[in-house]
Amino acid sequence: MELDRLERLRERFLELHEAGTFVLPNPYDVGSARLLEALGFQALATTSAGFAGTLGRPDMRVSRDELLDHVSLIAAAVTVPLNVDSERCFADDPAGVAATVSALAERGAAGCSIEDWDPATQGIDDLEIAVARVGAAAEAAAAQHVVLTARCENHLHGINDLDDTIRRLCAYRDAGAPVLYAPGLVDLADINKVVEAVQAPLNVLLLPGGPTVAQLAAIGVRRVSLGSALARIAHGAVVAAAREVLSAGSLAAGSMPDAALLRQAFTA
Repeated sequence: MELDRLERLRERFLELHEAGTFVLPNPYDVGSARLLEALGFQALATTSAGFAGTLGRPDMRVSRDELLDHVSLIAAAVTVPLNVDSERCFADDPAGVAATVSALAERGAAGCSIEDWDPATQGIDDLEIAVARVGAAAEAAAAQHVVLTARCENHLHGINDLDDTIRRLCAYRDAGAPVLYAPGLVDLADINKVVEAVQAPLNVLLLPGGPTVAQLAAIGVRRVSLGSALARIAHGAVVAAAREVLSAGSLAAGSMPDAALLRQAFTA
């Protein structure tokens, strides 16, 4: 990707975090990325679970090289900034974390994330270890003008300790992460406590039954993402349509996407 263009995209992604609230949807392949850009979204983010699903795998079963190739394809296909769900950055040591962040930058990422859940141990990293990893990622990201998001995974794994979540997010902020994220929070009052405590741009995962984008914007949430929701909805639509064909031999009216939008997105 042309360096000047990439720098403009990174500057734009940083600007989006400076004021207001924006929605960061998560495409799972090039086609969905182009569709979301055609609909007018200002930036996009990959989804680890959604991408894994395109390969017929569960989340966190994609290799580093596979993710790098995926990022290259999507970054080249769209004209808006791309954030990358980079899991644990595919390394256990800080040097490996930094190498992954640099590799993502080289493939066209405007932002990336690092999380504190370790699937190998099925647990959250000790805070000291997590902070060292975030610090390494932050240093590498800053060198490439990439926006780093540090994630606390407590609430996706049944650890509903808001005080610990806030303590971790503040420590990640102090280690150099400019954007923070605790996916799984659904109570608006809890989210507001986090916003007030961290005093930094906060990403919130939009969840069924949770606060709306307008409600999140009203309390100062800077970024709202969709995680793997679009991928799961797409897979659900495939299942529903296929079951109708199997059972009734027909397709429901209105089940097909807008052909004009597809043409617009796929010929861009």
